[in-house]
Amino acid sequence: MVYTWDRIDDIAFALWEKFPEQDPLKVRFTDLLQWITELEGFQDDPAKSNEGKLEAIQMAWLEEYQDNQD
Repeated sequence: MVYTWDRIDDIAFALWEKFPEQDPLKVRFTDLLQWITELEGFQDDPAKSNEGKLEAIQMAWLEEYQDNQD
């Protein structure tokens, strides 16, 4: 899978798979940015990130996290 900043849901799912026990709301944006850019298949410019994109990814990841808390 190739990840770019436009693949918000795919990135969120990959983060949930990699960090299933991590509460996304407790992740600093600096760490989130690093984790995203370190995903295997991430092929976008890290400088193109912004707070809005990181927040959208964080909220999509939170949804995955909450859906799988049973």
